[in-house]
Amino acid sequence: MGQPALALTPPPLEARPVDPARVACFGIVSEPDPGALPRLLEPFAKRGLVPVSVNVRLLEAEEQLVTDIQVRSLTRDESDYVARVLRTIPVVRQVVTTERWRRED
Repeated sequence: MGQPALALTPPPLEARPVDPARVACFGIVSEPDPGALPRLLEPFAKRGLVPVSVNVRLLEAEEQLVTDIQVRSLTRDESDYVARVLRTIPVVRQVVTTERWRRED
């Protein structure tokens, strides 16, 4: 007679490991290219990550764009991987990573 009802299932829970207290910090020096910022944010967006902070400064005298991106909850392995991806972007000159820890109240 009729078609059986389509059963919708919720998406699976995120399987990406997280470190809730860790904040990964990426210091990036790139060429002052108009497309640099979207390219720098793309590796985060592809992973469904929203940075908690993005600061960008154009240093005209040095002809470089300096970008600081901070992302919560990344494991060290994942932030190391993102840093390697950032280093492959043609306009990127240097990537430095650090970490800080949020106080859990």
